[in-house]
Amino acid sequence: MSERNLNFNEIINRKDTDCLKYDFALRRGLPEDVLPLWVADMDFKTSSYIEDALKQRVEHGIFGYSESRDRYFNALSSWMKRHHDWDIDRRWLIKTPGVVFALAMAVKAFTEVGDAVLIQQPVYYPFSEVIEDNKRRIVSNDLILGDDERYYIDFDDFEKKIIENDIRLFLLCNPHNPSGRVFKREELEKIGNICLKHKVIVVSDEIHNDFDFYGKHTVFANIKKEFADISITCTSASKTFNLASMLISNILIPDQKLRRTFKAEVNAAGISQLSVLGLVATEAAYTYGDEWYFAMKEYVKANIEYVRDYVEKELPGVKMVRGEGTYLVWLDFRGTGINAEELDRRIIYEAKLWLDSGKIFGKTGAGFQRINVATPRSILEECLRRIKDVL
Repeated sequence: MSERNLNFNEIINRKDTDCLKYDFALRRGLPEDVLPLWVADMDFKTSSYIEDALKQRVEHGIFGYSESRDRYFNALSSWMKRHHDWDIDRRWLIKTPGVVFALAMAVKAFTEVGDAVLIQQPVYYPFSEVIEDNKRRIVSNDLILGDDERYYIDFDDFEKKIIENDIRLFLLCNPHNPSGRVFKREELEKIGNICLKHKVIVVSDEIHNDFDFYGKHTVFANIKKEFADISITCTSASKTFNLASMLISNILIPDQKLRRTFKAEVNAAGISQLSVLGLVATEAAYTYGDEWYFAMKEYVKANIEYVRDYVEKELPGVKMVRGEGTYLVWLDFRGTGINAEELDRRIIYEAKLWLDSGKIFGKTGAGFQRINVATPRSILEECLRRIKDVL
């Protein structure tokens, strides 16, 4: 058997497949004919090995309660070792229906109503939602956009916010969504040492950990044991292999006390066994998916570089934030002189594009747009031409 799904230029019609990305524009208040490059899922077929594994399981015809066995953990641990040089222990693993669910469980498990939770805006908007929806308070150590179009951490403000707000929980996003920053080891060490000093638990969302184009992703918990003892690492095959609807994530918690507390909250939410198809797909991805993964990653990297060149040559006043990871591009339109509301209007109603408006990532995101570039090049080219036309 060989990998079949390596034609990333193929345009696949996703309409009328109950696809959140393509079928719900009207319900979300947008024109029906918008071209969607918003939510973080790919327009590529996943690995054919995953397809074959799912077909084989479906043909069995029985879909009762299911649980993972040794081969599932072995596939996960092998992937983490091969791609991230991280040796994991099976005792650390708690499976959840998704990373956002895990973030919410951590907020409930390790804070009380009214407590402050630290994030770094602009950041993936469910971070704010799981805090506010659980009646906690958002505190942001805003990332600083440098003259080199890269985001940086203000470490003095980071510690100041922890002290002033009695922070006990920090939600780290690395690789960072939406900016694409892959934080360097020394940056993570500074964060970790401050959190150790002030007894802050770190929930590290590393769902984009397999997208590191110009360096090496560093697992926060793998830097040193002291960091592992305060960390909850959230991973999933869903971004890497386009499996979001399979509803399965792998949450790794080395410290026994943290693990028990987190697990108790998951149990209280009524979660026990997860989707058998999610288990099958994840196991197949981590066992057989390397060829597809490397090919997809190179295609996405080329798309990112294409966007950078196009922005520099064709979109005066627009800057592309320089990230090192994810398949999400963060464009800064503030230099065009168009305010955030007018920008959104032009993007949606004139360009007929469905992107993610920067303002949903926090107040520091106003004037930005996030574009998902995990799509065939021809679709990306059309998106950029439409942006050029409305500017």
